[in-house]
Amino acid sequence: MHLVVQAPEIATGNVKALAQSTGGRSIVALKRSACDAFRIEHIVTSEGTAAFCAAAALDFALVPNDRVLDRVRLIAMDMDSTLITIECIDELADMLGIKDRVAAITARAMRGEIDFATSVGERLALLRGARVGALERVYAERLELSPGAERLLAAAKRIGAATLLVSGGFTFFTERLQSRLGFDHVLANTLEIDGGVLTGRVIGDIVDAAAKARIVRRLRDELATGDALAVAIGDGANDLPMLAEAHVSVAYRAKPAVRARTTHAIDHCGLDAVLNLFV
Repeated sequence: MHLVVQAPEIATGNVKALAQSTGGRSIVALKRSACDAFRIEHIVTSEGTAAFCAAAALDFALVPNDRVLDRVRLIAMDMDSTLITIECIDELADMLGIKDRVAAITARAMRGEIDFATSVGERLALLRGARVGALERVYAERLELSPGAERLLAAAKRIGAATLLVSGGFTFFTERLQSRLGFDHVLANTLEIDGGVLTGRVIGDIVDAAAKARIVRRLRDELATGDALAVAIGDGANDLPMLAEAHVSVAYRAKPAVRARTTHAIDHCGLDAVLNLFV
């Protein structure tokens, strides 16, 4: 087993202290991400590592010796607050002057306090009457990629892994991101628009947690056979079923309940830190 530690900056003394406390045989500097990252190889114990890394603001992961990056055949990720830094529906609501009302519903859904499909219906009802131009402004003016997103996706292409963007958000955004970043697959909700105005409804079934899990499971079974790996990345409670379908699940700047139920958590680095979770 190896120990991987990552952060925007890591003091050399912290790496040496972890190597000593874990009994690691060697330290390897990793160059796959923008963060400082080190792999302490062949550790004999991880006792005390979590507390040490929490105090030092380090992301850490226990990585099996044989988890090779080239085995990855699918990388699936959520959109809002994962691939991108915003919640699109909250930003749209902000432009309409109702952000607090919509954000409160979003927060309850992400904490798992209300059913996601119900939350979508409640939020969309508040957005009824908004013009499509507001969506265009959110994309152009407010949407930003999470750090490391492009590096992660470029690496996926290099190793031949398929990529999936799956979201309880809207195809208005996922389709633009697919065109921009080259995702192989996307799944999201299609807003009903009448005369350039949102009706407050979606076309077809709502893409909820179960729908996200189904597409990850289907692509995993098609693409990640044998010893190949499927990776899923998300941040909210509605991502948990999807994350559970992956061989390696990553909570990205996520709620505590999500971090507690995934293989790894990344809180301090960008999405490209996922690459360091493999040998």
